[in-house]
Amino acid sequence: MGGVPTPLTMALVGALAAACAAKKAPPPPAPEVTVARPLASDVVDWDDFVGQFVAVDSVDVRPRVSGYLQSVGFKDGDFVRKGQVLFVIDPRPYQAVLDQAKGTLAHAQATVVNARDQVARGVTLLAAKAISQQAYEVLVATERQAAADVVSAQAAVNAAALNLAFTRVTASLPGRISDRRVAPGNLVTADTTVLTNIVNLDPIRFAFTGSEALYLKYERENAAGTRASSRRAANPVEIRLQDEPTYRWKGRMDFVDNALDAGSGTIRGRAVIPNPDHFLTPGMFGHLRLLGSGSYPALLIPDQAVVTDQERQVVYVVGADGVARVRPVELGPIARGLRVVRSGLGAGDEVVIDGVQRAQAGEKLAARRGRIALAPPIAPASSAAAPPSSSAEPVGAGR
Repeated sequence: MGGVPTPLTMALVGALAAACAAKKAPPPPAPEVTVARPLASDVVDWDDFVGQFVAVDSVDVRPRVSGYLQSVGFKDGDFVRKGQVLFVIDPRPYQAVLDQAKGTLAHAQATVVNARDQVARGVTLLAAKAISQQAYEVLVATERQAAADVVSAQAAVNAAALNLAFTRVTASLPGRISDRRVAPGNLVTADTTVLTNIVNLDPIRFAFTGSEALYLKYERENAAGTRASSRRAANPVEIRLQDEPTYRWKGRMDFVDNALDAGSGTIRGRAVIPNPDHFLTPGMFGHLRLLGSGSYPALLIPDQAVVTDQERQVVYVVGADGVARVRPVELGPIARGLRVVRSGLGAGDEVVIDGVQRAQAGEKLAARRGRIALAPPIAPASSAAAPPSSSAEPVGAGR
């Protein structure tokens, strides 16, 4: 038999070709994504720090004389005024020393009066040649010695009076006082025993540390004159406490240290905050933000639109032909829920803001239009959230 196809073979080949043509699948639909143009807005950069409130002045109250504590003139935790009597040390021994010094002074004063009378008589006798020049000079020397004794006795009186005054321990500054560390009846030692502590609370300081990179940034901006404020007009700061949603405490920078710490590579900074109601207390932690720039125009996009591609950040934009393209971008901080884009985007670019995981460079996308909006500002809470109590019990419940 030859190689000539039979009618049956040709029919089978035609059927198979028709079946293959029928099974050819249509092309898949383009991936769906949401696109929007970047939001243009003027923004201000803030640099964030964690720090702690400290008192402007803090004084350990110590006695300046030794003795037995007689009384306490405040309640623990009170606000005290400058000069208020806080403690009284038994003054009787110091009163006795003062009385004795006054007696010595009186004796010296009487002696000097007598010596001056002797000198006056000596002048008359010397003129009448009734005494020698040497005897007269002895009278003058005695008068001078008596005068010196008066000065010494007066100094002893002053010292004794000062020690007597020191038996009343007073507040050296206004502020909130701690608890008493020593009870009446105990012996206290001069310049050693800590009786209590006083801190002033208005204003209060906030201490923090910043990196060398931030310090260099501020110095270069100051040198270039690009900062919104200079050293002559202290930078404004805003602070929030750990249980607060907003930066409600306002203040200003008042100090930057003169050297970086060699071990940590950081530098100390400090801000001063008005605290008229004394709510802020030394030792509290807080989050401070420091003005990092003046106002500048920026483009903002959702943070989820940014993709990390090895060592760079990129976004996908969709052109007029519907094809996705990759744009490397330089990012800035978060502003009201959106990421600041410093460079790499134009105001008219259509950025993929949803479905970015389905986008591939060079592929056609089915884009639907969305909208980018700033998050609403967080309203201050009417009452800060407090940690839950360890236990609770209904009022009036049976036991």
